[in-house]
Amino acid sequence: MSAAADYFDQTQQLLAKLRATQLPAVQRAADICANSIARGGLVFMFGAGHSRMMCEEMAPRQGCFVGFYSWAEQAVSQHCATVGMNGLRGPLFLEKIEGYAEQLLSGFKFGPHDAFIVISTSGIRPLIVEMALGAKKRGLPVIGMVSVAHCSQSKPTHSSGKKLIDVADVVLDNQCPAGDCVSEIKGLAWRTGPTSTVTGAMLINMLRCETAERLVARGHQPVMLPSHQFVGNATAHAAEQQLEAYYEGYRRSLAHLYA
Repeated sequence: MSAAADYFDQTQQLLAKLRATQLPAVQRAADICANSIARGGLVFMFGAGHSRMMCEEMAPRQGCFVGFYSWAEQAVSQHCATVGMNGLRGPLFLEKIEGYAEQLLSGFKFGPHDAFIVISTSGIRPLIVEMALGAKKRGLPVIGMVSVAHCSQSKPTHSSGKKLIDVADVVLDNQCPAGDCVSEIKGLAWRTGPTSTVTGAMLINMLRCETAERLVARGHQPVMLPSHQFVGNATAHAAEQQLEAYYEGYRRSLAHLYA
């Protein structure tokens, strides 16, 4: 079997396991999100490093809706240059510094109906644990997206002795193995083929759809971000109008942060 086919098959198996095990947790998380959004709150989503991608998969993204706030802190997620300016060393160092997350959290005025999603495959770095602890201290329910296998096997690195799975009210398990990668190739000392992007994006979209269904059932019509790929027809005009409605809805949803 080729390495490509092997990676595909192993990742499919993880998705099947996710489908079989995570629906109850997704439903509990969707209850939290829908309760927050229906009451005019925000669901903050934070992930450092590669986990930032899961925030952006939720919003802004076609099919998303007002209520989810993607928190992309560039100091810990803008490292595409790898070395030099905007390299990888700085963000990895900042993730280990206790007190940094509290400084970030202090830049916001959280409301009584806000909630928080913290995303980290390892779930042990001080920045991540402190983000979850800080949100809980402010009275926000916390959803953690993590590899339970990786987090459970790893030693805590925060001084509290806690990991993300110890702090979160609901844990969404992305089903990734310890180390994330699944492909072992003869001649390579380290595995390749990371899976958390695929399974994480699946979880995010399951949560999005489940939350939307709950909002509609409660009589709350989500303000959607439409597909803007329509060109030169009546649908395109409707999409443009809806896009403006999304912008305005999103602007108004942020009002309490800066009040």
